[in-house]
Amino acid sequence: YVLDLRKRADPTRKMVRLVRFSEGGEVRVGAQLGDGGDIADVTKVDPSIPNDMRALLTDSEGITKVKAAVAKAPVIPKDKATLLAPIVGPEKIICIGMNYVDHCTEQDMPVPTEPVVFSKFASCITDPGAPIIKAPEVEELDFEVELAIVIGKVAKRVKQADAMEYVAGYTVAHDVSARDWQLKRNGGQWLMGKTLDTFAPIGPAIVTPDEVGDIHDKGIRCRLNGETVQDSSTKQLVFNVNKIVEWCSAMVTLQPGDLIFTGTPPGVGCFRKPPLWLKDGDVVEVEIDGIGCISNPVKNE
Repeated sequence: YVLDLRKRADPTRKMVRLVRFSEGGEVRVGAQLGDGGDIADVTKVDPSIPNDMRALLTDSEGITKVKAAVAKAPVIPKDKATLLAPIVGPEKIICIGMNYVDHCTEQDMPVPTEPVVFSKFASCITDPGAPIIKAPEVEELDFEVELAIVIGKVAKRVKQADAMEYVAGYTVAHDVSARDWQLKRNGGQWLMGKTLDTFAPIGPAIVTPDEVGDIHDKGIRCRLNGETVQDSSTKQLVFNVNKIVEWCSAMVTLQPGDLIFTGTPPGVGCFRKPPLWLKDGDVVEVEIDGIGCISNPVKNE
């Protein structure tokens, strides 16, 4: 196809949905024009915009440059580009467990009085649409829709009141979990059950706070083969975004591009009777209102 250089983005749009995409054999950063929309090819009009999302976030003027470039950028039709994980290679993926009141209730567990923190390796990030690989060592594969915070600048001992200044945006995350390895094997340590290859699909975009609105009032849900299996609201968060940033930055220095998975609502497979485990051929969709939806099939290794 021929890119229509005359087609431009709406110059009145001030917000931004940051994406990584492939087109014509090239991977680059762009701005998605609305959820599921076309892509403003911003690096074509401003070569100073890094083509690496982590580098873009590290640049203190990176998001500002993207916003300025949107109005002049050529637009790539959505069906001519493939969306990728919006960021790869973050220094850290920090995860918060037991962070929805209704998720604690379904387990008959007390609501935590301080955040429960674990981690995933950055190597488990995978793209929207890419298969979630079920390794032969895994028998109990489970789903978890999560809101992910994307850190925008170096943060150390940030106070709750200032936390939003350090948030670049939000994306949808799927905290794929091997419950047998999380809860029954590996000495009870959660890491191995959380961090196998492909266990962190993320996307479709990094949505800036000014675009997403009140992040603490968003519907969040997961569908398995078209059936809703998780359906809640970020109103149910035990520790909100501000508190999470304060807590994590007190313990470790947060870097631009770091991801914080903020926990999952009720409905996960392991607490169902009988349990509901993911299997080869399943399709899982995770969605948050105002951010978007990603879909990934499950495939045996």
